[in-house]
Amino acid sequence: MVGAEVWPPADPGALFGAGQAGQYSLSVPLPPGRCRVAKEGNAESLALWMSDEPAAPELWAQLLAAHPATGLWPLLLEPQYWEEDRPQREPRGFHPWETGELSPDRMTSPGDHDPATILADWWDCDGEDDSDGCYQHKPFGHDWPGLAGQSEQRADPGQAAAECARQILANHPRLRLGLVAADSGANALTLVGWEGPANHTLDTAEISAVVGSWERRFGVRVVAVGFDTLYLSVAAPPTSDDDARLLAAEHLAFCPDNFDSDVSITVEDYAVALTSTDTWTFWWD
Repeated sequence: MVGAEVWPPADPGALFGAGQAGQYSLSVPLPPGRCRVAKEGNAESLALWMSDEPAAPELWAQLLAAHPATGLWPLLLEPQYWEEDRPQREPRGFHPWETGELSPDRMTSPGDHDPATILADWWDCDGEDDSDGCYQHKPFGHDWPGLAGQSEQRADPGQAAAECARQILANHPRLRLGLVAADSGANALTLVGWEGPANHTLDTAEISAVVGSWERRFGVRVVAVGFDTLYLSVAAPPTSDDDARLLAAEHLAFCPDNFDSDVSITVEDYAVALTSTDTWTFWWD
């Protein structure tokens, strides 16, 4: 399978490795594409299949619905952009997906990490009090406040994800379709060897562990991922102000760059939108 270049290979199950080949079938017709090999780390390995052309929103939704049968998680893949052209969204090739700048062999397992412990470790408040170095952490201070409670679903997670994909493609029509052999979107980030948050953590399994917790508590689904960006649909946003503030604290620990783009924003400010938004977007510098 590693040598296969054009999709579909003789056996789609080969994406899972030789030991499981033949156990899976893909009934959804795919556009032209090819398998991509991860070239970072100690050894080359199959990372994902990627379409040659931009993705169609209805196809992404069909593949998400087929995931329980195929074991292939669909992703909308965003390219890296030239920094000076970021406002114009001009792609810099299709890094990291086309070039194999992925490192699955460097990652640990998401199951080895406790989300609450990870976020507590990332709760970085160095000031002596809430007004000195911890402004963005208000209304909390030095001490990690804990996880937000689980929310009741307002929508079907699959339908929410499909609508999120449609909206993302309406705004970013150049995104391509990716397929990763993974049991969830959260785990797909680790299994594909994504290194987007490398300036925050070198082990994407920690990111996957937190996103997996959000899948369970907030009906989150991983919809799109870029060189340093992540887009999640949300079917069960927090319903109380207290849980919204706790969730905003989780976001600050998870992705400080979401706050650093506006140094005047606090956890309390950020929490206001979390009770009504159906998409979470993260960007790491």
